[in-house]
Amino acid sequence: MALDLRLLSSFLAVVEEGHFGRAAARLFLSPPAVTQHVRRLESQVGARLLDRSGSPVVPTAAGVRLAGHARTLLDAANAALDDLADVTQGADGGRPLRVGIMGHGSAELTPAAVNAYRRARPEVRVEIRQLDFTEHVTALVEDRVDVAFVRPGPDDERLVADVLTTEQRIVVVHERSPLADARTSGVGVADLAELPLFSVPGHTPHSFTEYLYFDDRVQRRSPEFAVTPQEVLTGVVTGRSAGSGLRSFARYYAWPGAVFVPVLDAPWESSYLAVRSGDDNPEVRIFRALTTALAKDMGPGINSRPLGSD
Repeated sequence: MALDLRLLSSFLAVVEEGHFGRAAARLFLSPPAVTQHVRRLESQVGARLLDRSGSPVVPTAAGVRLAGHARTLLDAANAALDDLADVTQGADGGRPLRVGIMGHGSAELTPAAVNAYRRARPEVRVEIRQLDFTEHVTALVEDRVDVAFVRPGPDDERLVADVLTTEQRIVVVHERSPLADARTSGVGVADLAELPLFSVPGHTPHSFTEYLYFDDRVQRRSPEFAVTPQEVLTGVVTGRSAGSGLRSFARYYAWPGAVFVPVLDAPWESSYLAVRSGDDNPEVRIFRALTTALAKDMGPGINSRPLGSD
């Protein structure tokens, strides 16, 4: 009997999150897809693997035993892919520079930095990898990217980060929200008390959740989970949740039905370029130097652009 790694991945995510919805958000799948994966796996092994009667969802005795095997198998599969990547990268000219971008990164500065590096180092391949909210630290620590545009600054001694842009905070709400009328006048953090900001998985770094929920001053949480800007906007325009971000978010995600409202008394927040501490890769140093130089020129003007699209 051959076990499907996709099914094992969905099962293990539910075990670790204790919730089908959170597991789905982590895997970029719909909850019904994760449920179907688990049912197929249970049919394949001939045993019930999860106790769904309470919250959180917990593994059965068979599920506990399979979870241990699942971790081993998935780790082995990932190690095999990493080993193959080393071989293929060596065959076509060396390791690429892997650039991670969370959401829209540092707004207009992000593509400017990538293009400047490509002009300066045309012989080096550049791979762009989109990061979700939970990868604020892990993408670098686990060596899946070499540099990362993130926000806020990671609170981890294994990483160092440079401030790139500093912007006003905003919230994004449905056009029928009571706060939508304040799109030009703005609101205070106290006005957000009843705003159902979207939820994030439990393994999301605490520094990111503090940023997202205004240092925990906004306590209400939507039952909707999101780990990407697209999921945030989907929850907003369907009236199920609200989001928060930096001012430039509005220019990059101007969806019909979504309204962006400035938060006047919230401290301004920054976006960062993060790298591994002590990384001696010369390409990382070149990219970092180019990006920080561009930030000095471009950063001050980014927040002065219109809140909505040009």
